[in-house]
Amino acid sequence: MSDKQTIEICIYEQGIESYPKRTVVVANLAMVTWVALGTVACWFLAPIVAWIYLAVAVVMVWVVLRRLVCVDCYYYGKWCGTGWGKLSAMLFKQGNIECFATGIGVKLAPLTYGLLSLIPLVLIIIGLVQEVTAARIVVLVLLLFMAVYSGYISRRNSCVGCKMRLMCPGSTAKGE
Repeated sequence: MSDKQTIEICIYEQGIESYPKRTVVVANLAMVTWVALGTVACWFLAPIVAWIYLAVAVVMVWVVLRRLVCVDCYYYGKWCGTGWGKLSAMLFKQGNIECFATGIGVKLAPLTYGLLSLIPLVLIIIGLVQEVTAARIVVLVLLLFMAVYSGYISRRNSCVGCKMRLMCPGSTAKGE
């Protein structure tokens, strides 16, 4: 890399070579549930907002971030904790692992996932101010649970065994 900072490739050798399919299925079910709950939360305020949220979430999570993050990952073409290395390989050509830690994708991912929670949370709270219903409260509680589960618990479990954990800026398992 000429003008760019040279990044040392630090693979965590004890990491999981190929995540179990069960882990992949659970992670994807969690993500689908998270997006579905966010869509329902938006729907309570305005159906058009829900459709926009759903479209943007699907494109960002399953296409844009796969292009910007996964093509440069060790797990490109392999079963990572979410299986997105396989998805990325079906959609895009392989990138360069040296670009992983400095790519725009690792900066955009936290923003994307944060907004996946924040937007529906704000909208459902606005909806609750307008009218308190059991359905809105249930969706709010489930959305909060899924945000914590997907954003921390599931991610933490995946990071512990990830071969990229030493060079990934978003890893929750660097110091272990």
